[in-house]
Amino acid sequence: MSQKYLLLFLISFCFSSTNVKCQQDLPNILMIAVDDLNNFVGGMGHPDAITPNLDRLIDSGLLFTNAQCQSPMCSPSRTAIMTGLRPSTTGIYGFIADDMIKETNKATQQAKMMHEYFKEQGYYTMGVGKIYHNHAPNGLFDESGGRAKGFGPYAKQNFHWDKERTSTDWGPFPEKDQQMPDYQTAEWAAEKLSKEYDQPFFLSVGFLRPHVPWYVPQKWFDLYDTAKLTLPPYLKNDREDLPPIALEIDDLPMMPTTEWALANGQWKNILQGYLASVSFVDHYIGEVLEALEQSQHAENTIVVLWSDHGYRLGEKNTFAKVALWNSATAAPLIYAGPGIPKGEKIESPVELFSIYPTLADLAKLPQPENIEAESIYPLINNTKLNWDKPAIVTWARNNHAVVSKEYRYIHYEDGSEELYALKTDPNEWYNLAENPKYLEIKKHLAKFLPKTNVKWAKASKYDNNQYFIKQKQEQSE
Repeated sequence: MSQKYLLLFLISFCFSSTNVKCQQDLPNILMIAVDDLNNFVGGMGHPDAITPNLDRLIDSGLLFTNAQCQSPMCSPSRTAIMTGLRPSTTGIYGFIADDMIKETNKATQQAKMMHEYFKEQGYYTMGVGKIYHNHAPNGLFDESGGRAKGFGPYAKQNFHWDKERTSTDWGPFPEKDQQMPDYQTAEWAAEKLSKEYDQPFFLSVGFLRPHVPWYVPQKWFDLYDTAKLTLPPYLKNDREDLPPIALEIDDLPMMPTTEWALANGQWKNILQGYLASVSFVDHYIGEVLEALEQSQHAENTIVVLWSDHGYRLGEKNTFAKVALWNSATAAPLIYAGPGIPKGEKIESPVELFSIYPTLADLAKLPQPENIEAESIYPLINNTKLNWDKPAIVTWARNNHAVVSKEYRYIHYEDGSEELYALKTDPNEWYNLAENPKYLEIKKHLAKFLPKTNVKWAKASKYDNNQYFIKQKQEQSE
């Protein structure tokens, strides 16, 4: 064989997707998903949260302080993250079984799921815990640690709240961390990080807490003195300037209201339960990060940590997610690893489903095809970049929030609107939508509303109030 053809052969061999040596040049990926985690994190400025491991990750990487989910509920949000498609494109506005996602419609059939894509690029995929709504579609991972069913363990009798259609409750239970599914999740992930691999790996780790019930062992409650806890900002008449459809959508009789929590002296106890759950999961996130740091993979692994949406802890008179206001839609998003700035924070609004194409960019892979999500790698590469793209959140069909640096504009299916000036009204208390002074601002933001709003997918459902039941009945495939 001549030198010319030998060289061509070697180049071809090197770029073959089956060549282990070349694959080893790709970074590993550790993706950590945390269920229902809002901004109650010390490194995000919360005055009470005890989160040393999340704070350390923030210090060693890049924090997006204004990451917005694509839907304020776990199933449609995680589906968007994993497919790179908006709920308005898939029709997945509510719960859906993991195995039903791929065949939902033409868009989901054409788009490769995140782990499918990375597997095709030569990655060995592993997953444990809650990654999709349940765990993952059957056979998606090369190696699966599964997931404990539900969000237990559950106390035999609820401590404070016992309504149907929610597992909301708070109190010290069980006795030991070892009885919690997140303990086993961290153990499984740490064991995988201690191994050698002959190809790059993509390890996904999904933690359940602080999803309700806010049950963790007593020692985590002991970290917080209820008398010293800081209440979230609250305005009693906050909901008086909301359009009727907003109140229909947010009709959640199964959840505690802030008025109930105040009348029963439970608000700070609820905060204690949530914060205890956050500190608990922070510890086991730390176990996974420590295992990475002690492994041979520490220098060549990208870490991305996210939550699927925010959680209201008294804002807008509710303890719940499922709303188009910031307390329900904003979630932590942190990147760390080779080539990622350290100790920096970006305040521009970004979309959570950008994770998929951003990881492809960070790994220097071709951009995935047939997805809507846009990579935020330009912001990672240049944290001073002027990023003026708004984030879009969807809750049920044709209800959207458009979030820019200065405004949150909410547009409902019946034409009703909300508008909040975020610099002067960060708590979103004063709806400016009826003020003619802001007409041009509303027109500008309305240009970003999704043009496609497909009907509800048959396999997707959410029947926690009459609004969703009726919309699904009238607007489904």
